[in-house]
Amino acid sequence: MNLFHRSFFRLPLRLVLLGVLLAAVAAVGTAQAQQKDSFRIAWSIYVGWMPWGFGADSGIVDKWADKYDIDIEVVQINDYIESINLYTAGAFDGVSVTNMDALTIPAAGGVDTTALIVGDFSDGNDGLVLKGTDQLEDVEGRNVHLVELSVSHYLLARALESAGMTERDVRVVNTSDADIVGAFGSRDVEAVVTWNPQLGEIRAREDAHVVFDSSQIPGEIMDLMVVNTEVLEANPKLGKALTGAWYEIMDVMRADDEAGRAARAAMGEAGGTDLAGYEAQLASTRMFYDAADAVAFVTGPEPEETMEKVRQFAFEHGLLGERAPNPDFVGIEFTDGSILGSPDNVRFRFNADYMRMAAEGEL
Repeated sequence: MNLFHRSFFRLPLRLVLLGVLLAAVAAVGTAQAQQKDSFRIAWSIYVGWMPWGFGADSGIVDKWADKYDIDIEVVQINDYIESINLYTAGAFDGVSVTNMDALTIPAAGGVDTTALIVGDFSDGNDGLVLKGTDQLEDVEGRNVHLVELSVSHYLLARALESAGMTERDVRVVNTSDADIVGAFGSRDVEAVVTWNPQLGEIRAREDAHVVFDSSQIPGEIMDLMVVNTEVLEANPKLGKALTGAWYEIMDVMRADDEAGRAARAAMGEAGGTDLAGYEAQLASTRMFYDAADAVAFVTGPEPEETMEKVRQFAFEHGLLGERAPNPDFVGIEFTDGSILGSPDNVRFRFNADYMRMAAEGEL
């Protein structure tokens, strides 16, 4: 089994469950705002989120939970979108998610959500591949196979924009991640957008050319640990424990020693690959191993610039919901207090407080 991407195929199940989820959100909102001592965190398999599984298995998460006299259950969910839906419904207090999906699923669904940890951003893990040409402009008029409405779709939009084109200049063909490698091998498929490890398999073909990848839009595809804002405000110990655990895991996994290699090997094996395979994926992932680097990134101009692009894409593709009259429907708050969108409906927030505590040794 390969490492799956954090923007897994958006299943029709999401549409079926939307009304149920919104009702559940309303029902659990009051309970979630209360102080408590037991929490559940969901994660799914992706290179930048494997540390959560390792942290749970190694006891690091338990160590930090014990420090703050709380209990944290870290649960792997095999389906990425299902993990976000479960979080949105109140079954989990936090979830691993991309910045785009945090906006378009829980935030757009009415769940006030805080980006507690900015763990990494894609720095080449996602790419547009053309067959038989290395010129981006040659994508014009082609069918482009990708996971529709995922960050692959977003990357295509950004690639086209960079070449003075729009989605009207191509035809998007919805293709699951499981089928994308085989699709590129067929004679009539000339363009795909995908992620590692599928991207690596495709680019190894003699007739494959990566003409645009996420390293050309650095910082725009972020991988986060988000938590319910009301839960965090009522239970700051959760934020401290999760953040402390995360950066201890980072210290272990980045080390060039036996413990570091063993940690990376364990993460690779848990995702269906090996040490070499996992390290190859880390090479195209900009991990924020140091809390100070994450703070510098999240307090800089990039998140607001990125979320402006993301919210426009989301609105144009109907991802903010039928009730959204414009991109301003959901408010997005940044670390300096500035807000994109409606100040009366802020549902997605970037928070540097806990990462700053980690950077300054205050956890």
